[in-house]
Amino acid sequence: MNIYDNRFNANEWFILIGLAVGISAFILIPKRFSPKHNLVYMICGIYSGFFFDHSLSVEPVNYYDVNDTSNYQFIDFLSYCSYGPISYLFFYSYVYWKVKRSYIPLFILGWALFSEGMEWVAVQMGVFHYREGYNLYYSFPIYLMVNSCWILFFHYSRKKSMSART
Repeated sequence: MNIYDNRFNANEWFILIGLAVGISAFILIPKRFSPKHNLVYMICGIYSGFFFDHSLSVEPVNYYDVNDTSNYQFIDFLSYCSYGPISYLFFYSYVYWKVKRSYIPLFILGWALFSEGMEWVAVQMGVFHYREGYNLYYSFPIYLMVNSCWILFFHYSRKKSMSART
């Protein structure tokens, strides 16, 4: 087990403040989706964060550790929850800006760059500790893939919702 820190400090504050800001944004912005879709769009982020963090940060690969130790802690759970409001804002901004088909690649790229920037800040705060030669730039294709899948899922779920109404 790797221990990076044993105090409540920057990484915990970063996660708690990020979660509070994300939940506040979710509560304060006008609703554009049904409660069911709100929940699903939140779960997209939680699931994606959990899936990729546990695919890349557990044995046998273990390219990075999350937070203070290589063991799973409650703050790790909260960090996954903080991905929920971010994914909701992704879907929200997609609808709000009425992104045209020809601009979808730019939208995906913009969100991938935003995600890369947030990961850089998280590394500076001690949320992620890279190992085995992993670095920030390896996450970029993952963000591109996740954002692309979210767009496909959004259109698929919209199509299913509309066909269910008829």
